[in-house]
Amino acid sequence: MKTLQSTLLLFLFVPLIKPAPPTQQDSRVIYDLGTDNLEETFFSQDYEDKYLDGKSTKEKETMIIVPDEKSFQLQKDESITQLPPKKENDEMPTCLLCVCLSGAVYCEEVDIDAVPPLPKESAYLYARFNKIKKLAAKDFADIPNLRRLDFTGNLIEDIEDGTFSKLSLLEELPLAENQLLKLPVLSPKLTLFNAKYNKIKSRGIKANAFKKLNNLSFLYLDHSSLESVPLKLPESLRVIQLQFNNITSITDDTFCKANDTRYIRERIEEIRLGGDPIVLGKHPNSFICLKRLPVGSYI
Repeated sequence: MKTLQSTLLLFLFVPLIKPAPPTQQDSRVIYDLGTDNLEETFFSQDYEDKYLDGKSTKEKETMIIVPDEKSFQLQKDESITQLPPKKENDEMPTCLLCVCLSGAVYCEEVDIDAVPPLPKESAYLYARFNKIKKLAAKDFADIPNLRRLDFTGNLIEDIEDGTFSKLSLLEELPLAENQLLKLPVLSPKLTLFNAKYNKIKSRGIKANAFKKLNNLSFLYLDHSSLESVPLKLPESLRVIQLQFNNITSITDDTFCKANDTRYIRERIEEIRLGGDPIVLGKHPNSFICLKRLPVGSYI
């Protein structure tokens, strides 16, 4: 009986007993489970709370984005590819369109219709086979060292007087295969002048056009529209080509001196009048000063 009473009393008091809370040691045991993941999570959260909380977006971006070696290399490459600013007197465009080499500018067959700006040190310009129609003094005003200008195969109809006369060093001037009707004033130091295959008539050449050209050795005026041989040709000439014009007559003073039968033209090596309507055999006294007879028709 006593045993039954004890059992009943036990069941009555058990619900009144509360389990004791886990000790601090138990708490550490629980958190120690899976420490690899928990430690990383707590550290990351603690870093954000401690260092990023309350800071501006810009400050956060500054702390998060760290340039690496590749980004620095990219910035370096971009700085290299940037072109320098263009200067006012930059001569590069002409030397990109043409070829500039040791004082010579080659602008051949590039379809230009005007003389391009030239480097000031230019001595030679080759602008053959383009579409240039006019030459003006301003084209060469600041280029004092020019020695050769070649405009063969253009469409030049007009050349201003003064375009070449102030080029004191100019020696060679080919203007062949253009549309010229008259000649401009030429540079006094010319040694070669070539204006063949044009439309020049005798009235387009001034009486003293060649008189003062004491260095002129080669004169090419063939395949044009001349009616007579130009007057007062300089003593320095070695070659004169006048073939295939409309020349019909010459005088005793054309190449020689009518009043001086002893005069000999020493330097002349070649005179060509072939293809002209003139009959050279009718003018025997016109060649007595020459060492060689002109090339042309004698009958």
